[in-house]
Amino acid sequence: MPVKSLIRTIPDYPKKGIMFRDITTLIKDPVGFRLVIDNITQRYLSQEVPFDTIVGIEARGFIIGGALSYTLGKGFVPIRKAGKLPGAVEGQEYALEYGTDTIEMHLDALSKGERVLVIDDLLATGGTALAAAALIEKLGGVIAEMAFIVNLPDVGGEAKLKEKGYKIFSLTEFEGE
Repeated sequence: MPVKSLIRTIPDYPKKGIMFRDITTLIKDPVGFRLVIDNITQRYLSQEVPFDTIVGIEARGFIIGGALSYTLGKGFVPIRKAGKLPGAVEGQEYALEYGTDTIEMHLDALSKGERVLVIDDLLATGGTALAAAALIEKLGGVIAEMAFIVNLPDVGGEAKLKEKGYKIFSLTEFEGE
């Protein structure tokens, strides 16, 4: 069963002309969720991409990142929306289609030189992933790789991340939409 077949497409969400790729149907399916975790786990068990810590981007990155933290025996650090973490934080603002948003991490979440695997569900424009990378680097971390369930290469995020020198991995792609 291919992972892609379990991802629901919702047309015109959040606005007309957008084909929203909804992974909730994938992670609801026990076989589909296991396929996601097993496939990503196998990639990183090989140590071809050495890293120390998994950083998950709110909110779906927590689901995948938490499971990978368990299967790979690595610590997990959350990147949250502004105002959600209780300790001292560092923030990173980034542009949205209409306005800006901010993500945050605890100041003591990473050590200088710590190699990080960034996890999120979907790569579209790359704005959140670039903000996460900037935040991780502000705190002294080094991006080993960024992993996603879905890549939408035609939206441009993959190109932006690669242009900045980041390595990316995705389980599946939806092109042309």
